[in-house]
Amino acid sequence: MIKNPGNALVLGAKCLFLLAALAACRANAGTIIGTVHAQGKQGTEPDAGSGKYDSHQFRFVERVNYAEMKDFVVYIDGPLAVKITPPEKPARVVTSRVEQKGAMFTPHVLPIVVGTTVEWPNNDDIMHNVFSVSTPNDFDLGLYKSPKVERWTFQHPGRVDVFCSIHTRMNCIVLVLENPFFATTNERGRYAIPGVPPGTYKLKAWHERLPSRVKEIIVPESGDVEADFTLGITDLPKP
Repeated sequence: MIKNPGNALVLGAKCLFLLAALAACRANAGTIIGTVHAQGKQGTEPDAGSGKYDSHQFRFVERVNYAEMKDFVVYIDGPLAVKITPPEKPARVVTSRVEQKGAMFTPHVLPIVVGTTVEWPNNDDIMHNVFSVSTPNDFDLGLYKSPKVERWTFQHPGRVDVFCSIHTRMNCIVLVLENPFFATTNERGRYAIPGVPPGTYKLKAWHERLPSRVKEIIVPESGDVEADFTLGITDLPKP
C-alpha cells in the first residue's frame, strides 16, 4: 500500500521527465558517415608494367598498394565544449607473433581520447619492450613477457610512435585525440561517428603515410551527414 500517493505521483513525474530528457539528448545528435580511400601519384605506371620489378635487383622491392591501404582514422579536429570522460576500461594493444614476419603490435593504429590508459600485454614467449620518444607522450615500459601486463596513460594529444627496442618491425601508432568523436574505417573504407552534437566542425581524415585532409561539415540535430575523402600525395610544398 502506498502511504503517500502524492509523493508517488511526484516521483513518477520526475522519472518521466528524466526519461524524456535522455530521449531528447539522444535525438539531439547526428551521425557522420562516409568513406576514405587512398590514391597514388600518377606517372608510375610505366615502371610497374615494364618488368623491372621482376628483375633480380628489384624483385624484393614492395610497391605501395593504395587500393589496399587501411588504418584510416576520421575525427573531429580540436577540443570541443563537451566534458571528456576517458573510458574506465583500458584500451589494449596486443603483441603477437606472425610467421616469417617477426613480432608485431596489433592494432597497428589505435585512436584514443586524451586521458585513456592503454594496456600492453605480451602474448609471445620472448621478451618485448614498449617505448616511445614522441614528446610529450614519451615513455618506456621496460622489458617483460607474459603474464605481466604493463599500462600507460596518455595525457597529451598528438601522434605517438611506439616501438620495441629488440625487434625491428615491431611498431605501432597511438593517435591521442582531443575529443571522443572519431572512428576507424572498416575493410571497405567506410566509417561512422554517431552521437555528435549538432554544429559546425572541422572533420579530418588521417593516415600515417599520407597528408591529412580536412572538410568543414554541419551536423544536424538528427540524421546523417556524409563526408567522403580521398587521400594522396597532394598539397605539399615543392621546390
